[in-house]
Amino acid sequence: MRTTAFILLIICLTACLRRQKVYEYPFRNPNLTIGERTADLISRLTVEEKASLMLYNSQGIERLGIPAYNWWNEALHGVARAGRATVFPQATGMAATFDDDLILRVATTISDEGRAKYNEAVKAGNRGQYLGLTYWTPNINIFRDPRWGRGQETWGEDPYLTGRMGLAFVKGLQGDDPKYLKTAAAAKHFAVHSGPEALRHEFNAVVNNYDLYNTYLPAFKTLVEGGVAGVMCAYNRTNGEVCCASPSLLTTILRHDWGFGGYIVTDCWALQDFVTHHKVVETAAEAAAMAIKTTVNINCGVVYRNIPEAFIKDLITEQEIDSALAGGLKILFRLGWFDSVDDTPWKDLGNNDIATAKNRALARKTAASSMVLLKNNGVLPLKKDLRNIYVTGPNAAAMEPLWSNYNGFSGELVTVLEGITGKVSAHTAISYNPGCGLTGDTLFRGTWLMGESEAVVAVMGLNSLIEGEAGDAWLSEYGGDRNAIGLPANQVKYIKRLAEGGKPLIVVVMAGSAVSLSEIEPYADAILYAWYPGEQGGNAVADILFGDVNPAGRLPVTIYRSADDLPPFEEYSMVGRTYRYFEREPEYPFGFGLSYTSFEYSGFVASGREFAENDIIKLEVTVRNKGEANGEEVVQIYGKSHDTGCGPLLKSLVAFKRVPVPAGHETKVEFEIPVSQLQVWDPMEEKFVSRLGEYSLFAARSSADETTEIRVVMK
Repeated sequence: MRTTAFILLIICLTACLRRQKVYEYPFRNPNLTIGERTADLISRLTVEEKASLMLYNSQGIERLGIPAYNWWNEALHGVARAGRATVFPQATGMAATFDDDLILRVATTISDEGRAKYNEAVKAGNRGQYLGLTYWTPNINIFRDPRWGRGQETWGEDPYLTGRMGLAFVKGLQGDDPKYLKTAAAAKHFAVHSGPEALRHEFNAVVNNYDLYNTYLPAFKTLVEGGVAGVMCAYNRTNGEVCCASPSLLTTILRHDWGFGGYIVTDCWALQDFVTHHKVVETAAEAAAMAIKTTVNINCGVVYRNIPEAFIKDLITEQEIDSALAGGLKILFRLGWFDSVDDTPWKDLGNNDIATAKNRALARKTAASSMVLLKNNGVLPLKKDLRNIYVTGPNAAAMEPLWSNYNGFSGELVTVLEGITGKVSAHTAISYNPGCGLTGDTLFRGTWLMGESEAVVAVMGLNSLIEGEAGDAWLSEYGGDRNAIGLPANQVKYIKRLAEGGKPLIVVVMAGSAVSLSEIEPYADAILYAWYPGEQGGNAVADILFGDVNPAGRLPVTIYRSADDLPPFEEYSMVGRTYRYFEREPEYPFGFGLSYTSFEYSGFVASGREFAENDIIKLEVTVRNKGEANGEEVVQIYGKSHDTGCGPLLKSLVAFKRVPVPAGHETKVEFEIPVSQLQVWDPMEEKFVSRLGEYSLFAARSSADETTEIRVVMK
């Protein structure tokens, strides 16, 4: 018996030893803490190797078995620049859904595809750019001016909406595993950055603290508090300090005040701008030292090649280098990059999880949820059994406005023409002609095709070659930005020509920014704002035009009548910008959107009359669908103080919910709003304060709606 027991013991010990994996280096051991693994790896590196690991395109350390890694990956509205992937609506379109639960699902799908592509790339030994797990998204800059070409990448003009939607996107990308990040998001471009594109490498954005803390910083703070892994610093200067080595922005606000422990990455080649454009230093070594001292962890560019030189010249210490290096390494450890793919919860994701029918359906739902009906004189929804329909416009059969910029390709792109074709009955005749070009072409074709049509759908607007990032939007005359904010003149002329035909005219606008429609509005029977709607945009437009989906998108931006109503583009003061500070009547207000039904609000009550600084305001409002069509309503809560002592009077979005309401039914919608949500930055006290006295709270259908109001008092 003793012999048998001894043999069994030996067998068990042998099995345990076999299961206990021996690691060549402690940094390879996933059972150690990230701090222990990071410290061990750093201790084994030379200064030159440390510098190489802080470049975005790290070539790895062969002697330690560390492969190459490229930090530069994009996922603005789907995994981008990496081949096949589901293409969701551009960010402004997703913002127009006012549905952060939906956006969480979208971002979760994107991160599924990102992990799947990464797993397949690792198997194939492909360590190239755009196949990694560190995504430089979302762009949460405030869309302060419709002339900014990159505004399409943002979540609109409101800090609260941007924070809510941006945080949902981050959570979907990063997942909720207690050990590993699914992918790593990065909030950009920190922090005061919204054009002009042509001057971004040299521009100095001058902003006072009132606007800095009340407008430009809140969304970043929301994402930092929500655990975003990374922050990308901007090209420009802010109040004289280069953003990618700003003691105020990076050291004081981001690291010290907010306690950000993630990684900071430069915008690409921003450090070179220190020398060539901003001229704050004379050499690349000095530029590298400036960034290292403000804890910039990853350099998208080549300046960090000069870290060894900066070290030799005593511009930085090895301790400062190690501290900056650690920030990036910790993210890679959290992603499981040093571990086997089989150790992560997403090891089974692969080719079959990319651009699936399920993901395609989500892209279609998201696109339809984003579209904003701006006008309808009763012509919509159309009947599917029309005898003849004329589809026209430069974007009707175009693919560019579907995918926008920073995009992937799915192989399933559906244009508006194709979407309408797939929706109507077999006996419906469809005529098509582009009619005019996007710009410049005033020779109109195909108008004779209106003759037999019962309706005309004109798909107009822009694309990312006209508005976008400097260098990419090569059809822009202003470095990617726009000078005027209306439709191109030839498109306006074409709409007027179409209106002469006397047929019901539906205008679909595809654009990423706030395009003034005042010149065409009198000629259109209906206007649908479709944004850049992603791969299923054509199907989503058809879903709405023919009534399979009741539109419920809301504007995340103010649509102004003219650029003449706005301050100069280069000014970063918020006076006269966005619904919170714009004193004139806009063409369409922030939060606006029509439906195929009508809603009525009643029973708007608060949980009390007086509230203190740390209280929660509980609100309740009843929404009734008075029409005959099922629909969704976006209930928006705005707050306005009647005390102007801290600065310009603000009317700000403080809560929202998108809720389904069946025809003839009503639903009770509840909100809990911390009083801190109503606070504003007081430049005199240099902190957020609650304005004492009376506040108006509005349950509204847009920022211009003040019909449903209650008043409370802050004491």
